Amino acid sequence: MFTIEHDFDATVITLIDEAEPGTRPLNEDVVILGFDDRVVLEQMDEDGDDVVRISLSMHQLTELRLALNLPEGNYRIDKQR
Repeated sequence: MFTIEHDFDATVITLIDEAEPGTRPLNEDVVILGFDDRVVLEQMDEDGDDVVRISLSMHQLTELRLALNLPEGNYRIDKQR
């Protein structure tokens, strides 16, 4: 399950882990904040004490999207000028 909300300066997507009862432990929700210049992923740590944040530039996000569909190897995406 997931939710999508539009805030003033960001689109917020929350991914909610779901599983049949007793089949596996659930992971903490993942919150994805989409800004004009970056994407931030947030998730509570396993102890529930701190929020872990990962910030990706739009270029890194593009590389991640492309990497999900490529075989193992090293790649460089040329920036168009």
